[in-house]
Amino acid sequence: MKDRKQRVRYKAKKVSSRKRLSVFRSNNNLYAQLIDDINGVTLASSSSIEKSIRDKKLSKKEMAELIGQNIAKKIIAKGIDKVAFDRGKYKYHGLIKIIAEAARVEGLKF
Repeated sequence: MKDRKQRVRYKAKKVSSRKRLSVFRSNNNLYAQLIDDINGVTLASSSSIEKSIRDKKLSKKEMAELIGQNIAKKIIAKGIDKVAFDRGKYKYHGLIKIIAEAARVEGLKF
């Protein structure tokens, strides 16, 4: 797992000069955040623990789609339309793929 994570992060940080859209998935929750690696700050975030998402009582797949849409809207509102997608140690599959595709549908490019 560590090797994949290092490989993905290296490409997202060093090769690309774009801001990094990082996704984390725990057993219970999903998190997505836009990170500026040059300044070391988080510019936008969305997760399943936000009250607006948590109260809707959605399935994990529906929740992933809503998080992808939310983070894309927040990023585009800041004037950023191109990001580097950092999937971390996860395969581009399942909930991670749903988040990415929902963000693309909203107009985010990566």
